[in-house]
Parts: sequence; structure tokens; C-alpha cells
Amino acid sequence: MSRVPAVVGRLVLIVAVIVALVGPSATTLWVSTPDPSDVQARVAALARSHGVPVLAEDEVPSQLAEAVVATEDERFYSHHGVDSIGLGRAVLYDVVNVCLCEGGSTITQQLVKDVYLGGTNLGYNKLEGMALALKVERVLTKKRILADYLSEIPTGLGRYGVTAAACAYFRAPLNGLTLGQYALLAGVPQAPSVYDPTVNPDTAMARRSQVLQAMVNDHYISAAQAEAANAEPVLDRGPGRPGC
Repeated sequence: MSRVPAVVGRLVLIVAVIVALVGPSATTLWVSTPDPSDVQARVAALARSHGVPVLAEDEVPSQLAEAVVATEDERFYSHHGVDSIGLGRAVLYDVVNVCLCEGGSTITQQLVKDVYLGGTNLGYNKLEGMALALKVERVLTKKRILADYLSEIPTGLGRYGVTAAACAYFRAPLNGLTLGQYALLAGVPQAPSVYDPTVNPDTAMARRSQVLQAMVNDHYISAAQAEAANAEPVLDRGPGRPGC
């Protein structure tokens, strides 16, 4: 029982320190971070460096969008770049478990991390990422943000973007996949080298199951749909595939 007050006290102390450090510099942080008007040009340059296309908003299949949101950022359509609920939950988890286990980053924060912060959100970059996410959400729609994010994210060992992943894993265009395949694509980016189905098919299958369960929990699909998708092969690259 004595551990609970200690944990609460530690959380209060951390929050107090954060407020003391961040509060006075919030305006400076906002002013010092880049203007977001060039975000689309930055996304295009990053995708070009990886040799992948930037998806149009209507090229993101609805089931893929649902799988990604359910897995990575369930309040994506209601927050303005920073999810205060998710961030608070992540901080509490880290304090209780004395670790830096939970990131609490939104899809928008992950996008700006890649296009503005060189792929890292450690230290002060975390605060910059929050400010940039709020700025980007003022100039881009949710659909545009999701399309940009899915265009450039890591999707396996040395592979970027869901278009390239669909081709590599299923020998099919992005708009021609099954629910199970979209769930697999949505699950890979959190640990690309671990969940790459060409490297660790069993781990990828387990991750796909987690994504499908998240979709059930958020009422995107039924339990029966999830069960059917879980029965699909992890990789489907044999004869008869439509190609890329």
C-alpha cells in the first residue's frame, strides 16, 4: 500500500518540474519551431529519398486507415495534433513502472518527427514535435496527414511506405488487399525489423492479431471479421497475384 503514495508523489513532482520548465518557454518554443507551410514539400522530398510515392488522400484504403488509427492513435480524428489523454496515460505508466516505455505520440507527431526532426523525438525534440504537430494540424487535413504518414513510414528492413510493403509482402497494389493484409501493414511500423513478415512471420501474425483486436474494440470490424482475417496466410506472394 505504501507504494501508491510514493508513485503519486513522484508523478506530482514530475508534473511540477515539467510545468516549471515548459510554461515560461511555451511562446518561445512556438516561435522558434519552423513554419509548417513547407510540410508537403518536406514529405515529398523524404518519400523521394526512399524511392516511394506520396499517396493521394483518396489512395488510402478505408480499412487500412481504420487499422492504423485503432492501433496507433485512437483519438486521431478528435485531437489537434497532441493527444493529452494518451500523453497523460503514457506519463503515468512510465512513472509507475520507472521506465520510458510509453511514447504517447500521435500520428501527426510521428509525421513531424520524420520530416522535421530527423527521425528522433528524444529530449527537447519531444517538445518541438508537439509544437510542430499542433502547427501542422492547422494547415493539413486529417486525411492528408494520414496519407503523408503512410507514404514514408518504415515498413520492414530497409523498406518505407505502405505501397512498397504491399508490393513486397503480397505482390499486389495497395487498393487490392484483404482486411488481414491491411491489419498486418498497420502493425509493422511500430517495430519494422521485428514485425517484418518476411523475417519473422510468426511474430508478424501475432502482431496482426493485436491490430485486428484493436479494430474490434473500436467497433471498426466485428469479431467474426477479425477471426476470418486471422485465418489468412501472413504472406501471399504465390502464383495468381495481380502484381504491383
